[in-house]
Amino acid sequence: MTTDTDTTALPDPVLPEVEMHLHRPNEPGVATVVRTEICTGRKAAGFVRHIELDVSNTNLAARFRAGQSFGVMPPGTNAKGKPHPLRLYSIASPTRGEDGQGKIMATTVKRTIDEHWDDHSLFLGVASNYLCDLKPGDEVRVTGPNGKRFLLPEDRHRWNYLFFATGTGIAPFRGMLSDLFETETDAPANATLVMGSPYRTDLIYDEPLAAMARQHETMHYLTAISRESEPGADKRLYVQDRLTTHHDQLVDLLSADNTLIYVCGIAGMELGVFQGLARHLPADVLPRFLAVDPEVAADPSAWTRRMIHKQIKPTRRVFLEVY
Repeated sequence: MTTDTDTTALPDPVLPEVEMHLHRPNEPGVATVVRTEICTGRKAAGFVRHIELDVSNTNLAARFRAGQSFGVMPPGTNAKGKPHPLRLYSIASPTRGEDGQGKIMATTVKRTIDEHWDDHSLFLGVASNYLCDLKPGDEVRVTGPNGKRFLLPEDRHRWNYLFFATGTGIAPFRGMLSDLFETETDAPANATLVMGSPYRTDLIYDEPLAAMARQHETMHYLTAISRESEPGADKRLYVQDRLTTHHDQLVDLLSADNTLIYVCGIAGMELGVFQGLARHLPADVLPRFLAVDPEVAADPSAWTRRMIHKQIKPTRRVFLEVY
């Protein structure tokens, strides 16, 4: 593993200026589906689709960045006769788009299929199933882009990266990693992705990500499977457990003064990551990522999500996008 340890006084990252709200709900753009395909194993517990949209006739064309999101306005009305509310989806494309010109923008969508708790009738997520049902040629009303914080820094080649993802939280990292390795001369010294899912069949973009790691010496791809044992692992794993199984590799990466942490996925995962950092990082390294109240510092196992941003405060080197 290679890390840049010569940046002992590197200031916090500077984020690029981005455009937002180029289309608002009262004036949405109209995009066209050009591709839709399953992006998990066929035996996966859920249905996740990679959907590409032609935004060339909207204000989003060539004006979004990896890490941002966009809005989808499903047609129809709810039970009260009101239009279905807008839903935000992460952009899964690099800043240059799927086509290299910023005209084709992708997202990653999991169908929401559940039961109502009160009467156990079927519940279908409106926007997710609407998007997953679309076919090439269908039109979609879109808004955005949204988001100015969950981005790669302007001088992205000067930093190392540790990405933690679960489920469709992989979407922005697909785009970010593509940006980071757009050229070998501008690639980071180290970019490590830890991807978590319940079963191996649920891993999203697994083979493309593994292929990217094989292609680029400084990209590392680790998985964490929580409901079945991985080959070579003696227990089921969550993303934070990789700080234990790959302690030397990840602590070395995090000890470099120019490393950033990005966390994206289901709400609650950030607590496990923060607890893992507190347990494994040296006392002089942890403050780069977390400012912890002395009253709770001694026992990370007692931390709760309510403490985050109060007694456990991520620094400017930690980027969170949980939902």
